[in-house]
Amino acid sequence: MESIATKTPVMLYTEQTPNPEALKYVTNRMLYRGIAEFKDQEMAAEWSPLANSLMELPYIKSVYFNNNYVTVMKELNYAWEDIMLKIKEFIKDYVERDGVMVLDGFAEFMEKAMAESNAVQFSGEGGEIAKRVKELIDTYVKPAVEMDGGNIEFKSFEAGKVYVTMQGSCSGCPSSSVTLKAGIEGMLKRMIPEVQEVVQEMG
Repeated sequence: MESIATKTPVMLYTEQTPNPEALKYVTNRMLYRGIAEFKDQEMAAEWSPLANSLMELPYIKSVYFNNNYVTVMKELNYAWEDIMLKIKEFIKDYVERDGVMVLDGFAEFMEKAMAESNAVQFSGEGGEIAKRVKELIDTYVKPAVEMDGGNIEFKSFEAGKVYVTMQGSCSGCPSSSVTLKAGIEGMLKRMIPEVQEVVQEMG
């Protein structure tokens, strides 16, 4: 007689984020190792069966994966109380069926795209500052932002300005600009005198 391996049941709960339009769905499973964000259906259709299925629902604007959670950004004209449970059931069912979250090769695809846009960044004197800025953001800022269901990526440093993009719940969040100015800008200015300002680029 074959022994049937019993799987741990999928646990899924929601967490508020500082962004009223974004909700974090946390599971007890590894969904995707690393970060994957889908803001348009075209990209989702190419790389993420789950994000694509979610974005086919009229009330979902974007989907962001990070390890064991997925942050969902809703369209403005819907209320969470009407859609929160539907989304939860949808994700839970998908995870239980071992559905594919993100296709293999996505990380490499994104890395290549990032490398191309950063190629110019890390050369010369400005490049040294850029490296230090990126290290500080990765070490001190990223972990805190990830707790809120979002992410921050260093984009570039030029003429005293640090350009970053916000992802997940931080994208378009009213409080993210406060975090950016009060927290991140203040810290970077103290630690790297060459930094004059932190600017959010729309991803």
